[in-house]
Amino acid sequence: ACTTPPATQWLAKDGNDQLQRVYGVSFPDKNMMKVWKENREKAKARDHRVIGVKQNLFMFHELSPGSCFFLPHGTRIYNKLIDFIKGEYWKRGYDEVVTPNVFNLDLWHKSGHAMHYKDNMFIFDVEGAEWGMKPMNCPGHCLLFGSTTRSWRDLPMRLADFGVLHRNELSGALTGLTRVRRFQQDDAHIYCREDQIEEEVLGALDFMKHVYDIFGMTYKLELSTRPEKALGDVEVWDRAEAALASAMDKFAGKGGWKINPADGAFYGPKIDIKVSDSMDRVHQCATIQLDFQLPIRFDLKYKSQVAVKKEDGDKAGSAPPKKKQADGTAKEGFERPVMVHRAMLGSVERMFAVLTEHFGGKWPLWLSPRQVMIVPVHADQFSYGEAIRSRLHSLGFYAECDTSKATFQKKVRNAQVDQWNYQIVIGKQEMANGTVNIRTRANEQKGEVKVEDFLKMVVEERDSYGRGEGI
Repeated sequence: ACTTPPATQWLAKDGNDQLQRVYGVSFPDKNMMKVWKENREKAKARDHRVIGVKQNLFMFHELSPGSCFFLPHGTRIYNKLIDFIKGEYWKRGYDEVVTPNVFNLDLWHKSGHAMHYKDNMFIFDVEGAEWGMKPMNCPGHCLLFGSTTRSWRDLPMRLADFGVLHRNELSGALTGLTRVRRFQQDDAHIYCREDQIEEEVLGALDFMKHVYDIFGMTYKLELSTRPEKALGDVEVWDRAEAALASAMDKFAGKGGWKINPADGAFYGPKIDIKVSDSMDRVHQCATIQLDFQLPIRFDLKYKSQVAVKKEDGDKAGSAPPKKKQADGTAKEGFERPVMVHRAMLGSVERMFAVLTEHFGGKWPLWLSPRQVMIVPVHADQFSYGEAIRSRLHSLGFYAECDTSKATFQKKVRNAQVDQWNYQIVIGKQEMANGTVNIRTRANEQKGEVKVEDFLKMVVEERDSYGRGEGI
């Protein structure tokens, strides 16, 4: 089947000859093609750009292309995703940091990114020097690590940063929330000793599993190994790849992952995590990458165990044999840390789009921007409804009481169309009994329950990360 015939320019550069791309797909049997076509139609209906408008989640403006305006309801989802990851950071021993948005371009020359990313950076003049908006957080984190003397006891050091990033993408490449110019990542960098690599990678894989299990997404793992133009000593690469392989064996079992030969980054091997959504589409959002080169470029080091013990006056035991460092040397008294780049969501904007389509706009309660709509049958129940709304609000729920002049049937219908997770109906009987009558978003009527029981139910559902009906 032919899929799309988009226009492009030769080498994807403006001003070059215009070309026509043709994309196609084939399957070994008709059933697979039938499923693919069904998912394709489902994907069209679930397009995040369409749902975003219908649900008043976000907008774009020509005066700032590629930079999203998140509206109040969209901001609720955006913040909830960040809060979700921050909650895990607290449990998993990460420290959040805040770093500058703009740097002198000397930083990016030092990190090596200027050579590869300068064309995709927003560059401007500051008092005769080139400065730029940061497109990633890692060089700034290296400055933090190198700002003071570190000891082997300080490691691992897990630095997390939700700083705003900017990349000067071509205007023709901008696509909703999946390709933007302004975004945030759940970005973190772990500085660890070489003997800690396996444990830290296992921790990151467990983190990833926890996140995507809650989203209701499956995943596959691939180990991308040393490429042809890799930097650093082969012996160090071999040890790092062995540590990653051992961690993946423990996490997924032998045979539970694949090797992607020679596809690692030039600065270190990586684990590619490919997640599948409810329409069997594959996304690469999470990542775990080892980096030997940035610690060298920024001369990052920590005092070795032997050096610290000597300073402490502990002469017992002989020094262990020195392993070759990532730059081929082992400086007296110091060792190089290994840097682990990791993200669970990746770009929060892109994950917002992926989840919008994955759930089909039917957000699970914990993530929903519209959680409980209270529908009074008559104006006599308005005050009762407002009292319930106030209690829900105090528990952290997005709740409203419809006191408009619309008919009862219209109020219920509006709540369903707007994807409120629960519509609770209150009439004369419910007010007298101290109860509510529950309807779900799927129009399932659960009947009359005490207000206290309803509050307990929604708190438990929210805090257990119950999934939506869209998946």
